[in-house]
Amino acid sequence: MTTDKLLLEFESFQGELKSFILRMTASVQDTEDIVQEAYLKAHAKIDTYRGEASLKTWVFAIAANLVKDMLKAKQRWPETVTDLCKEAALSNPQFFQEAMQIRATSPQGHFEIKEHIAFCFTCVSKSLPLEQHLVLLLKEVYGFKVKEIAQIIDQTEAMVKYYLHVARSKMIEIFDRRCSLINKQGVCYQCTELNGLFNPKQKAQEELVKIAMVQEAGRKDKEALFTLRMKILQELDPFESGAAELQLHHLAHNRQVMEIYLAEKP
Repeated sequence: MTTDKLLLEFESFQGELKSFILRMTASVQDTEDIVQEAYLKAHAKIDTYRGEASLKTWVFAIAANLVKDMLKAKQRWPETVTDLCKEAALSNPQFFQEAMQIRATSPQGHFEIKEHIAFCFTCVSKSLPLEQHLVLLLKEVYGFKVKEIAQIIDQTEAMVKYYLHVARSKMIEIFDRRCSLINKQGVCYQCTELNGLFNPKQKAQEELVKIAMVQEAGRKDKEALFTLRMKILQELDPFESGAAELQLHHLAHNRQVMEIYLAEKP
């Protein structure tokens, strides 16, 4: 494969690669660095590419290894990340000042509930073990087949299926217990609270009924609700959406809070 063809194909899935890495690392800077390094490594090793897998699978494998190298020594975020970060935000006036400035001036400063659903998943899924986190995103959000994921993470297909089952079950349990959008006993109201803050003239309940996940919540089919949550992630590019700058600002805040929290944790 020539360098020109590599570059052309790389550009065709670069957006997916960037969003995948962001959802793993929760860092824009780390994402940019890993995307660049993945391309350079692919370019340097292009003579070793034999076509046993698609170029996209091959490059994602390079990127996944870089992500694992970066994250393997880091602690997982707690399931209660949203609570901890909300508490920190309430004591940080600068966070809200910056957020409101973005909301007022940026074309990517809109707040939409479905965007926050995707954002919430990015944070909460970082409570999963690294391999489970990788497999869940690759299969449920980026549509890789089990065989392809096995190639990407260098594991057997049986192990990929195990990671996927455990990760899905855990995330379904967390959201069923915590998310007030799908369970009246849920403890997290951030989607509606933030909608009220950034869209004071908009009725949150009217926005919620537009989201299929909320429409189906009454049926209590947990698997179906999880699939709908994944569909929201599939449809959103965290770098390109109308809420991108606002949500990335929020993500940077959460990452900073988590770094402090984990550093001080006994």
